[in-house]
Amino acid sequence: MSNDGSDFIDSEFQSARKSAYTAPLPAVEISPVLTSSIGGGNHVASGSRPPTREEIEAQVSAKQQELAKLKRAQEELERERAALEEMRRRQAEYHNGREEMLQNLTRGIGLLEDMELTTRREAEQMARFLGEFRVASDKVQAINENVWTQENLTVELTRALTTIENARMEWNSARLKFPLLNGMADADAKPGGEKTSDLASLSMQQLCKLGFALTWPLVALGLVIFLTLLLRR
Repeated sequence: MSNDGSDFIDSEFQSARKSAYTAPLPAVEISPVLTSSIGGGNHVASGSRPPTREEIEAQVSAKQQELAKLKRAQEELERERAALEEMRRRQAEYHNGREEMLQNLTRGIGLLEDMELTTRREAEQMARFLGEFRVASDKVQAINENVWTQENLTVELTRALTTIENARMEWNSARLKFPLLNGMADADAKPGGEKTSDLASLSMQQLCKLGFALTWPLVALGLVIFLTLLLRR
């Protein structure tokens, strides 16, 4: 179609059309919600895939290793706990044993000191009685009946009886102090079950009366002999 000079051309309209074609398009903002929904959709789509056999085996192996590590740690803790329990038991045994032995030793020291003192006193008394026994034994053994004559029979007999009575008094006094000697007296019991008189059960007053009863005949006999000799002179 040819344009001649008689056709009307709108210059403003042509300018507007050209500017419309050449103008850039406006920027469109994308919503963050829409972006996250799009990304989330891709993630769900990728996570919905089931794990493979290799992945499962790898996870099982990792768990087994973790269990083995925890088991070793448990065993180590058990050993430490057992060591602590043993240490606590030994400490309790030490404290209890220390207190027990201190009490026993303190009590034992007191008892042994008292026993030592008593034993020392008994030993001193025993030594004294032992010396008196030896003296009395020598005196009894020194009695010689071969030298007795008709003239000195009364005097020698009185002297011998006095020596024997003194020895008997020493013996009975020792029996009161040392019960061991009572066993010897029981061994000398009479046949048939009858035993000699036990002086250990007598009091001191009774012993004095018994001694006086045993010695006054001798004293009287000695007095008679003395008066007889005096009258003869």
